[in-house]
Amino acid sequence: MSSVMADSVAVRLPDAATPPERGEPRASRRSRREARAAYLFLAPWFAGLLVITIGPIVASLYLSFTDYNLLEEATWVGFDNYVKMFTEDPRYLNSLKVTTIYVVVSVPLQLAFALALALVLDRGLRGLSLYRSIFYLPSLLGGSVAIAILWRKVFGAEGLVNAVLAVFGIEGPGWVSDPDTALGTLIILHVWTFGAPMIIFLAGLRQIPASYYEAAAVDGAGVFRQFRSITLPLLTPIIFFNLVLEIIKSFQSFTQSFIVSGGSGGPADSTMFNTLYLYLKGFKSFDMGYAAAMAWVLLLIIAGLTGVNFLASKYWVFYGDTK
Repeated sequence: MSSVMADSVAVRLPDAATPPERGEPRASRRSRREARAAYLFLAPWFAGLLVITIGPIVASLYLSFTDYNLLEEATWVGFDNYVKMFTEDPRYLNSLKVTTIYVVVSVPLQLAFALALALVLDRGLRGLSLYRSIFYLPSLLGGSVAIAILWRKVFGAEGLVNAVLAVFGIEGPGWVSDPDTALGTLIILHVWTFGAPMIIFLAGLRQIPASYYEAAAVDGAGVFRQFRSITLPLLTPIIFFNLVLEIIKSFQSFTQSFIVSGGSGGPADSTMFNTLYLYLKGFKSFDMGYAAAMAWVLLLIIAGLTGVNFLASKYWVFYGDTK
């Protein structure tokens, strides 16, 4: 028994000889120094967030309730700008209509085309990385001024499209100068920028196990049945991701409409995107308060549609074994 007591004392003696929590003050000082250093390095980012992002957002919200022309002091008018938008400004309502048509038509067409091309590239083509890079280029260039100018030339009265039609004896119209077809040219331009969603679709297709298709083939499922029962359900998270991104990006489209229409939204306001009308009001008419109100309405529209997409996703997006 004495040996057991001696062992227990021997075990407890080092703890008794050690001062309580000896290492904690030094570790605490080190952690505080590291925290100060981290905040010091993050200070420029926080300053930029406050001055460049949060500050202008708050200022624009205030200006949306004022009459402000950039030259005189802002005058508080309450909700007059918002009421005017929906009751006294038919051009604004038309811009919402044009933008909605553009988004509703161009986004599904673009995603369908991107998915179809991703399916073709997923079949194991030689030089896949080269094709992937080439097909991604339109997404990099599609929003540029140069491509918009080129698009205006291609679909002009004497452009490439009419030159091709002339070979078959067809006299084409001035596509960008005709109110019935001008918006269609911008939709085609948006569909042409399919590169980014195509790359994302291709990455999603590569994650689907080949064993699923082998088992389906053994059961007698054809190509279309495999696409409908395997590929499409497993790709729904990717489709949802691309859908949300493209809707947001489409509502913010500006350069294409500005360049193709010469900054007027014409002909007959057929290409008057909401962002273009916002620009004209803010920087042409100097009605900055009204433009700020338009920007906030656009923000609410995008946020609302994004929220609806997330709520509806539980009915059609599959994550593993859950729906």
